[in-house]
Order: sequence, then structure tokens, then C-alpha cells
Amino acid sequence: MYNWDDPINEALNKPEPVVPTATEKVDITPSDQISAESTDVLDQGYTGMENLEKGAGRIQVDDKAIINCRADLNQLIPFKYDWAWQKYLDGSANHWMPEEIPMHDDIKVWNDPKALTEDERKIVEVNLGFFSTADSLVANNLVLAVYKHITNPECRQYLLRQAFEEAIHTHAYTYCVQSLGLDEGKIFNMYREIPAVATKAEWALPFTQSLGDPTFRTGTKENNQRLLRDLIAFYVVFEGIFFYVGFTQILSMGRRNLLTGVAQQFQYILRDESMHMNFGIDVINQIKAENPELWSEQFQSEMIDLIKKGVDLETRYAYDTMPKPILGMNSKLFEEYIKFIANRRFIQIGLPEQYPGATNPFEWMSEIMDLKKEKNFFETRVTEYKTGGQLKFD
Repeated sequence: MYNWDDPINEALNKPEPVVPTATEKVDITPSDQISAESTDVLDQGYTGMENLEKGAGRIQVDDKAIINCRADLNQLIPFKYDWAWQKYLDGSANHWMPEEIPMHDDIKVWNDPKALTEDERKIVEVNLGFFSTADSLVANNLVLAVYKHITNPECRQYLLRQAFEEAIHTHAYTYCVQSLGLDEGKIFNMYREIPAVATKAEWALPFTQSLGDPTFRTGTKENNQRLLRDLIAFYVVFEGIFFYVGFTQILSMGRRNLLTGVAQQFQYILRDESMHMNFGIDVINQIKAENPELWSEQFQSEMIDLIKKGVDLETRYAYDTMPKPILGMNSKLFEEYIKFIANRRFIQIGLPEQYPGATNPFEWMSEIMDLKKEKNFFETRVTEYKTGGQLKFD
């Protein structure tokens, strides 16, 4: 029985747990959950929850691996993947909060019945409906699925930063909805009511459910490919393709001096998401480099089909949200833009372009994403929104 009167002495007198040595391997999978294809527990990585190994040697760079690592995951240093730590520092320097962006002009525009057409209002509501739950889905994927399978502390450090930024993004969409006085129930439930919004969420959920399966462990070729597939689904397709129609539609309104506060929040979010995607692509390519047997011709063919499915879904979203031309844009231009973006994603992970000749009809989007570009400092916050300690006035 536990001694509540003297808990410290009780803890000190507890028998020492049996701790695995550096050469011993621990099977963390319950015996009734081990399949014929996953019995080689020697290849399973640590989680960071193992018992403390007293007297163990110091961690060396070569001990680290991005998946299936069996070195202590609680020691950040020494760094093996400097790019991951740099992205964490960059994300921290770019910290922002939604309330820093004024919304009073947006409120005036939204309340003016002549300022926006019904089609323009629909675009705003549907995109807020998609994004308000999309970033929650991404956060769930990170916290409940991806984090435990990435066995490198500097990469995990960035994943924690990314998860916080997803929370900021959901905060920002909520701030926009509340500032404009929109029907909160209608907006947040759109992903269960509006087909254009629901389809993309439905496509993404199985990949989170796959990695979130409590019986799933990496360590076999099949399961390592499953992790790689799900990372491509979320970083390349969900964050790297699914967000671009909505971002472009909202940012186009800002270019026309309509809903500039909403547009500026989306601009900051787009830049965060671009960094998330680039981190994810670096992780994908690192896994490929360390485990070249995973990148088989058959697997590459499957990933091409997966990304092309994402292109089809985002194209459908463009046609559903913009059935007729508005804001100087039309669905056909978006179809071309999505293929252009997809070609870039294919190349980034070492796959051939699938849409030869696709061009960028919205070159101004590249300008908006340029982190070096600044607005007038006294007009609005610099768009390279670094925190005070990081700002340089050269």
C-alpha cells in the first residue's frame, strides 16, 4: 500500500526497475498485437518513454535516425539534422497572433450590403468553413499520429512548433468568423454539410487513422512505407495542394482592398504552411535517403496516383466554390494553377512531373509568398513578421 504520509521515502525505497542495457532490445508491442509481418522488433524505434538507462554512454550524431532510432530521444544535442533545428528557429522568429491584425475595415465591408457580391460572400464563408477545421485535422495528425513515429528530437522540436502554429491558425479563423459576425455553427460544421468541404476532409482522415492505430509500429519495410505514404498525403497533398485554391481566392480579395484583415491573416498562415510543407518534404526525402529500399518503382507509382487524386479533389473544390468567374479568376485558371503546383510537389520529392507545360496563371501569389517583401512599416506590420528580438533595422 502506498505511504501517503511519506511519499518521498516511499519512492526512494521502491525496488529498482529492470532497465534494458544499450545492447538489449525491448519489445514494446503486446504479444497479442504482433503480426507475422512485424515480429522483428529489433528494427522498431524508441518513443522517448523508455526507462532511464543509468550510466549509458553519451549520444553520438551517428546514433540518430529520423525513423526507427534506438538512441535516447530526450537528448536534443548533438544535432544531426541542422535543417530541422533551423526551421524551428525560423518558425519561432515568425511568431504572430491573430489579434495583432486590425479587423475594423473588414467589419465595415462585410456589413455593407453593396461592398461584396453574394458569390464573394460565399467564397469567404466556404473557405473559412474548410480552413477552420482543416488545421484541426492537421494538428490531430501531428499530435496523435506523426509525432510518435518520428524518432529524432530536433525534428520533434519542429513538430511541436508546427502543432502550436496550427492552433494559432484555428484561432485566426475563429477570430475572422467572430469579427465578421458569421454564423459560427454554420461555418464550423461545413465540413460535415458542404460536399466541397467534406470531400477533402474525408480523403485525409484515413491517413491520420492509419498512423494513429495503437497497434501500428514502424520497423518493417511495409510499415515504413505506410508511414512515408501518410507523410506524403499530409505534407505534399493536404498542406501542399489542398490549401492553394482557398488561399488564392481570399488573397485575391485583399489585392482588391476587400477584407484586408482577413487576407493578411491568410497571408501569414500561408507562409507558416509553406514552411510546414517544406519541413515535411525534407523529412520525406531524409527517410528516403536513409531507407532507399522504401522508394521502389511500385511505391513511386502509388505515390504519383495518390498526389494526382489530390489534384482531382482540389480541382473539384475550385469548380464547386467558383462556378462562374469572379475576382478576375475562373475555375479553368485554377485547374491550371493546381497542376502547376502539383508539378512542383512531384519534383520536390523526386518524382517526374505529371502535367507537362502547366503554367502559373497567378504569378502574384509567388510575390505574396516572398518572405523578404515588406509593406510600409507604419501602414501595417511588416509581412516578414519576425518577433521584436529578431527584427533587424539595417
